[in-house]
Amino acid sequence: MSAPLTGKVALVSGAGRGIGRGIALRLAGDGADIALVDLGPDGINAVAEEVSEIGSKATTFIADVSDRDQVFAAVDHAVTALGGFDIMVNNAGIALVAPLLDTTPEDVAKIWAVNVDGVLWGIQAAVTKLKELGRPGRVINASSIAGHDGFAMLGVYSATKFAVRALTQAAAKEHAADGITVNAYCPGVVGTDMWVEIDKRFAALTGAAEGETYDKFVGGIALGRAETPDDVAGFVSYLAGPDADYMTGQSGLIDGGLVYR
Repeated sequence: MSAPLTGKVALVSGAGRGIGRGIALRLAGDGADIALVDLGPDGINAVAEEVSEIGSKATTFIADVSDRDQVFAAVDHAVTALGGFDIMVNNAGIALVAPLLDTTPEDVAKIWAVNVDGVLWGIQAAVTKLKELGRPGRVINASSIAGHDGFAMLGVYSATKFAVRALTQAAAKEHAADGITVNAYCPGVVGTDMWVEIDKRFAALTGAAEGETYDKFVGGIALGRAETPDDVAGFVSYLAGPDADYMTGQSGLIDGGLVYR
């Protein structure tokens, strides 16, 4: 029996570390060839080697997802280098920890450009290419538990992740007739570099000891542990695979039991 994604090509943005790396390696294990996209070469070059060790093909591309032309170029590269295109994982994102009253226009512009515009450009690039190729496909977007609940000190970050849910729903409705499903994944507290930075920022703003905020959030998880990139990747694997053929427009929580909807 072949792996579920054998013969497919997936592009994963933010693939150089953390959740993006986990997703790339899982999809490679499922049989897909992987286009790895990030801001710099170091991380994705290492992940490309890991993908090759699994037995799938890998290619790398340097791009800033907030730049529409660069996102379209990344998709074009995936087709040229790997011979096709089937799955877009709009994973790249950044965090912002700040009280709403202290948030600057520059803060908002930066996080919105990456977390929202980047997903929109990814949807546009993926759907345009899939329609050009005349094939069905999957678009999978990174939302968050903060796309279901607005968190104090993470208000603008939460707003960007709510926006991803809206884009996911609208794109799913607009492109169902093209055979393209659009869904999102909503992780919780994942033990990655992003959460290390979030915890440090909370400490600086609130006077909490470093590690205290992280431990507080993890303490609220029903399954009793922090999330790993592999936990997220397993759900993305489902969304990318044939068992999710009848699912579109959804933003599923994968958080160990922290936010309930």
